[in-house]
Amino acid sequence: MKPTTLKITLLAFLAAATFSCKNAEKESEVAVETPAEATEAAVEYNVDPAASEIKWEGEKPTTKHFGTISLNSGVFHLNNGVVEAGKFEIDMNTINVQDLEGEYKDNLEAHLKGTVEGKEGDFFNIKKYPTAKFELTGMENNIVKGNLTIKGKTNAIEFPATVVTEGDKMTLKSDAIELDRTKWGINFGSKSIFDNLGDKFISDIMKIEVSLVANKA
Repeated sequence: MKPTTLKITLLAFLAAATFSCKNAEKESEVAVETPAEATEAAVEYNVDPAASEIKWEGEKPTTKHFGTISLNSGVFHLNNGVVEAGKFEIDMNTINVQDLEGEYKDNLEAHLKGTVEGKEGDFFNIKKYPTAKFELTGMENNIVKGNLTIKGKTNAIEFPATVVTEGDKMTLKSDAIELDRTKWGINFGSKSIFDNLGDKFISDIMKIEVSLVANKA
């Protein structure tokens, strides 16, 4: 083998190894817990998708974008006002961009949803993964803990939230939740995954806020 060929081969190997190590570091952060189970005394509340939403925000060096996502369904179980168990399903087809209009809005929504040919896997790929879900594993001192599944990958997360019950209605509102999108395989434009992006990168951190309304079953 000629020296030049050997050098190129070694560089390719090192690049692949570096990429693998980066992904290994991400995967090592994955931690999934057992979903919580409700007691017989718990009261069931069904999430009202029309009154609930998830706000999202993503940013890059020059700007940020934000919008909403709707829910398909959800259920929570409360015992004397305390959340014992719960889960909800997110409709990824409803990704909505609120900071843009017209063609710019349509183009970004299509890119995020993965409905652009050749760019299906850049972000959420809704044809392959039409839903995401969250399953609660516990709640204590206003900290919600649970497993969030996006694009078939599940990671444990936790976030502050306020739960209020009034009559037959329950509301849950979270503070801003910061998620490292690469843990769910959303790697497009990530400096921690790809080198030489310069200032054409997108932050690994995406922010969401959960606002749920549920009615007693």
